Amino acid sequence: MKVLVVGAGVAGLTTAIALRRRGVEVEVFDADPKARTSGGGLGIASNATKVLRALDVDLVAAGVGRVCERFDLCTPTGRPLRELPLRSIAEELGSPVVNVRRNDLVTLLRDSLAGTPIHHGAAVTRYDHVDGGVSVTCADGRSATGDVLVGADGIRSVVRARIAGPQQLTEHGYVCWIATVPFDHPRLRPGGARHYWGRGQRFGLIDVGGGHAYWWGTRNVRPDDVRLRQGSKEEILRCFAGWADEVRQAVSLTPQADIVSVPAQDRPFLESWGDGPTTLVGDAAHPMLTSLSQGAGSAIEDGHALAHHLTVGDDIVTSLRRYERSRRERTRWLVSASRRLSRMEQIEHPVAVGLRDLALRWLPMSVVRRQNLAPMRYELPATPAPVTRTQHGTGGVS
Repeated sequence: MKVLVVGAGVAGLTTAIALRRRGVEVEVFDADPKARTSGGGLGIASNATKVLRALDVDLVAAGVGRVCERFDLCTPTGRPLRELPLRSIAEELGSPVVNVRRNDLVTLLRDSLAGTPIHHGAAVTRYDHVDGGVSVTCADGRSATGDVLVGADGIRSVVRARIAGPQQLTEHGYVCWIATVPFDHPRLRPGGARHYWGRGQRFGLIDVGGGHAYWWGTRNVRPDDVRLRQGSKEEILRCFAGWADEVRQAVSLTPQADIVSVPAQDRPFLESWGDGPTTLVGDAAHPMLTSLSQGAGSAIEDGHALAHHLTVGDDIVTSLRRYERSRRERTRWLVSASRRLSRMEQIEHPVAVGLRDLALRWLPMSVVRRQNLAPMRYELPATPAPVTRTQHGTGGVS
């Protein structure tokens, strides 16, 4: 069996690793002319670090990122609202929460795929089902054939568009500015993460190891407010005037070119992820807002689950539909829960903000713990011996 993966981000690379671990031939195609880079960071929660360890990708052992030791919710001026029990949750689940620069995670995943073809500058523009398999055609004329096609090409997935047809992105009324920067401040402890919640805006400051911090800031904006959506450093500093010193320092230290503006977007949940020997993983299947910090984590789960179902069944198409059914309800819940939390985080009315902050401060710890544990509780599928199939004819890139 040979699998063609479209997209060389976290979803596509994890899927390729999981398939390779089970002896499946893989080729990866990515539209970017070279390995993509990003100024952002990721929180890789216990569910995802557990899956990565099962794939022999151990962030801690590799020295990638920083284990989250403390997570504080604060007011805009830095006054504590609540400490979240992430460390004890991670101990209960037996796998850490690791905060990491996206580039470092992608590099580690690529290194784990040594010997696997990854074609850059290969923008897949169409695919066709042929002879029991699938062929892809790239914008530059290259083509390839395989037995399975996996769309891991993100929220604007070409593969998803073919499966589901044209769909509008769902806008949620705010922008997120992100960057990583060399940073040292006494309020950001080693292994620390601090979120500051204000009125219609928030800020995050997270230790990602190596003397760097990942920061992000949000602000409610109108769709036509191009100035704020683009996010110059001066505009961002004006948005966070009067906030904690460490917030403004992180922004001030960041070169303008390193700040990325990302609109808060997702899509309507997709009920059908596949078509014949084609399926989707990660943001191509179920893009979600960042509030639960499970976008990358759920993509990592997808890749592992897909490889499991594809190599234990006796029919490719049936196995793909079984994979999709196994993932649908969990990812539907994550998408919905991310939206609910996002609405609470971004509320702007002063009375509603006061009630929210009061609830954060006094909510029983048992409730706080249960709410934070639920997204991170994940059981790996059992792993029987892979099934040997008769291989369809597959060609390489032409």
